Amino acid sequence: MIFGSRTEKAGTVLVTTASPGKGAGAGKESGKTRLGHGRNGVSAYTGAERITVPHPVMKTGDVCPGCERGKVYPWKPGVCVRITGGAPLRSQVWETEKLRCNLCGEVFTAPLPEAAGTEKYDETAGAMVGLLRYGSGLPFNRLEHLQESMGSPLPASTQWDIAQGAAKRIYPAREELMRQAAQGYIIHNDDTTMKILALVNNDDEGRTGTFTTGILSVVEDKKIVLFFTGRNHAGENMAELLGQRDSQTGPPIQMCDALSRNTSKEFETILGNCLTHARRNFVDVAENFPEECSYVIETLAEVYKNDKTAKEEKMTPFMRLHYHQAHSGPPMKQMHEWMTDQMESRKVEPNSGLGKAISYMMKHWEPLTLFLRVEGAPLDNNICEQALKRAILHRKNSLFYKTLRGAQVGDIFMSLIHTCTLAKVNPFDYLVALQKHAQDVLKNPHKWLPWNYKAAIATLSV
Repeated sequence: MIFGSRTEKAGTVLVTTASPGKGAGAGKESGKTRLGHGRNGVSAYTGAERITVPHPVMKTGDVCPGCERGKVYPWKPGVCVRITGGAPLRSQVWETEKLRCNLCGEVFTAPLPEAAGTEKYDETAGAMVGLLRYGSGLPFNRLEHLQESMGSPLPASTQWDIAQGAAKRIYPAREELMRQAAQGYIIHNDDTTMKILALVNNDDEGRTGTFTTGILSVVEDKKIVLFFTGRNHAGENMAELLGQRDSQTGPPIQMCDALSRNTSKEFETILGNCLTHARRNFVDVAENFPEECSYVIETLAEVYKNDKTAKEEKMTPFMRLHYHQAHSGPPMKQMHEWMTDQMESRKVEPNSGLGKAISYMMKHWEPLTLFLRVEGAPLDNNICEQALKRAILHRKNSLFYKTLRGAQVGDIFMSLIHTCTLAKVNPFDYLVALQKHAQDVLKNPHKWLPWNYKAAIATLSV
């Protein structure tokens, strides 16, 4: 009631226009939860330690104690999941035995086993600190207090040293991601504000703001996410990225909102604007203009339903385009005619909330309807906004970066972590592998991307 709805779904937004008893969720049984809803099956625990428990009495080939005629053979194992707690970074103390001669005084020390390693903070420490800080938004000082309370002290300054050292070893993989992302067929971009303390009082060529730009590039069947933090806007970071694009490759489809700072005149793109942004303008005023906003929101719902159908039926970009032209084109054309009539006939006050929502959509109609003319053009920029939530989470918890170098380290980790997430690759294992094989990563970064690094490890093992 105070902060408004947490969702923009049509069933919630248009609840005020529904008849009594037919709002969002009407007709559903209340107070009942579906069995198994919200639980993770054993297959979800891909990182769990697997422990085999043999039968205490029987073994393969034994006579069945039930029928006493057949023999028992392996069957599907039973499973039981157990979760234990502990410090995020565990400490080990290796005590090497020392023997001293009581006559000459010479001391003989037991050598450390190979499992003890050679560094105090190994590759797993760098991966975990990076994941907690830049993947989960846990500030260094909070991790310091947690580690101290668990009996494994890890000062904030030491955490920074660990993260910075790891970033130096893994950055070639991010550079390769940038090179490949520049060749993408579809590139999404957007930005959000981000404070860098060292730049707060510095006027850099008349600029005072600092931002984190999120760029998501679709390359064949893979999605690459990149983060850039500094003075540049999204369009300027986009231009720098496209500077690495093959000159023989045609212009990419660029998806962003309609802000001018999201585009660049240095490189040609096929511009598409986010349909969700245009829809949100109507959502914001739906309470004051229920009938008009219901028409627009329901029309766009039909478009999204058609896009969902195209995905479920695994249509090719060519098939998807013609499907939208046949099923989404007519209602979109009708809506455009309706909006034109609303404005030209003065049925809507141009300065009202509804008038501004209609004006925005009509002004950007061509890029908003790119999906009706270009194969593969997305409807919205939601996937990029979801990626930017990682940077926003960092801002909410840590408030700022101290230096530009700190921001660059954050960009490296966030880019690799979120690309792993979209590729359904374990980011911890990936970051550990990059550090362990840093020399080969530097020489052959193209072999060490999230979707092929395991093959690179297998090659080195041969």
